[in-house]
Amino acid sequence: MTDQRAPAGGRPAARDTRARHRSSLVRAHGPGVSAARARRWGALYFAEHMLRRMRAYLVTIVVTSVGNPLLYLFSMGVGLATIVDRSGTGSAAFDGVGYLAYAAPALLVSSAVLTCANEMMYPVMDGFKWRRVYYGPHVTPLAPGQLATGHILAVGVRLLVQCLVFFLIMLAFGAAPGPWAFLLVPLGVLTGMAFGAPVMAYSAYIEKENFQFSMIQRFVIMPLFLFSGTFYPLETMPAGMQWIGWISPLWHGSQLARIASYGLSLPAWLVGVHLGYLAALGVLGIWWARRNYTRRMST
Repeated sequence: MTDQRAPAGGRPAARDTRARHRSSLVRAHGPGVSAARARRWGALYFAEHMLRRMRAYLVTIVVTSVGNPLLYLFSMGVGLATIVDRSGTGSAAFDGVGYLAYAAPALLVSSAVLTCANEMMYPVMDGFKWRRVYYGPHVTPLAPGQLATGHILAVGVRLLVQCLVFFLIMLAFGAAPGPWAFLLVPLGVLTGMAFGAPVMAYSAYIEKENFQFSMIQRFVIMPLFLFSGTFYPLETMPAGMQWIGWISPLWHGSQLARIASYGLSLPAWLVGVHLGYLAALGVLGIWWARRNYTRRMST
C-alpha cells in the first residue's frame, strides 16, 4: 500500500515557512514599530491625509489655479496694460518693462498669499472645533506639533503646484522674460507661508470664529493686496501710507519676484532684508502654530 504521508520538507515545512514569514511581518509591523514610525514620520503621514482631503474640492482648486492667472494676465495684458503702455509714462514708470511684466510677478505672489491664508483659517478651525479632525490622529502617537507641520506641508504642496501653473501661464503670455524667472515658484511658496503661518497660529489660538476670519480677509488681506505695490510702485503712494508695504509680506515677496522675473535692480542688502523678513515671519509663524496646537490639544 502506497504511503500517502507528505515527504520530509513538503507541506508541513511550507506551512512552517509561511508561519515564520507571518511572524516576521507581525514583528516588522507591530504596534511598537508603527508607533515609532508615527513618532518619526507623523508630519508626513498627516500631510498625506490633508492632501487626500483636498480631493473633496479638487475641482475648485483646479479652476482657481488655472482660471485666476488666466483672468489676471488677460486683463493685464489685453486690457489695462495696453492702456498704460500707450500712455506717456509707459515702461519708464515700471522699471523699464511693460506693465504686464511688472504686475504679473506680484499677482503670482498675491495669489499664493490669498490661497495660503484661506487654507490656514477655516480648515484649522474645522480641525479643532467643527469637525474636530485633528483629534482622531491625536489619539495615535502623532504629536500636536506634527499635525501642525503636516498641515503646513500639505498647503505647501498645493502652493507649489499653483505657483507652477501660474508661472507656466506667465510664460505663455510672455510675462516672465528673465532667465531666473523659474524662481517665481519657490518665492511664491515662501511669501504665502510667510503670511499664512502666522494666520494659522492665530486660527489655532482663538476658541470661536465669530466672523474674525471675514474681518481678516476684509481689513488685513484686501488692504495689503491693494497697498503693497502690486499694481504700481510703492513709492508713488503718499509717504504716510508706504509703511503698509514695508510691513507687508506681499510687498517683500513682490519685490523679490520682480528681481527673478525681469531683473529688477536692487542693492544686495535690500534683497537680504526682503528674504530675511519673509523667512523670519515664516519661522516665527510655524513655531507659534506648533506651540498653539500643543497647548490647545493638551488641555
